[in-house]
Amino acid sequence: MKTKLFIKKIVILLIGLIIAHLGVTLFIQTNLGSDPFNVFIQGLFRSIPWPAGLPITHGRTHMLICFLIILVLLVVDKSYIRIGTIICMFFGGPIIDFFTWLLGGFINDRLALPLRLILLVAGCIILALGMTIVIRSEAGTGPNDLVAIVAADKLHKPFGIIRVIVDICFVVTGFLLGGVFGIGTIICAFLVGPVAQFFLNRIHFSFSES
Repeated sequence: MKTKLFIKKIVILLIGLIIAHLGVTLFIQTNLGSDPFNVFIQGLFRSIPWPAGLPITHGRTHMLICFLIILVLLVVDKSYIRIGTIICMFFGGPIIDFFTWLLGGFINDRLALPLRLILLVAGCIILALGMTIVIRSEAGTGPNDLVAIVAADKLHKPFGIIRVIVDICFVVTGFLLGGVFGIGTIICAFLVGPVAQFFLNRIHFSFSES
């Protein structure tokens, strides 16, 4: 029974992970400003002088930063690190690369601005929904989302508010490093946290062993 529960949690986590990174990809492809964490990733990806010939992509940079966040959390409070956190670290970046390959031909900055704005808002909602599913899977949360979760727990503050503050910090740092900042980033920074809080209050999964 415990094995079935474990598999159920992992499946739910993977579904949430795919949904969340579909939302992330919509931000990147509309080119109106990435979601806050990926502004940070873009900034690092563009500002670091990677050795010539090194196969570095946005997704792989994402994976590297998630690994570094895990190392920090192992020092701060390792109880937050679960199997799902590791899964998110390894699969988050490749999922972004996959959706970029799949959607890049018809979801891009050549679309009309009103449509790009609609896709941008949809990306916010999709990202918040996926993030909530990952959190509720109880298998562990992605490293970037754990930053806000750990901060909210340690400071005893609502997740939605802390998420906004953390996102703003990601945006400022990423922008200074050369990440794409735009209307999408602002919308995401102030929308994803509250929308995720809305979903967190309504989405629950049963993991009873009976």
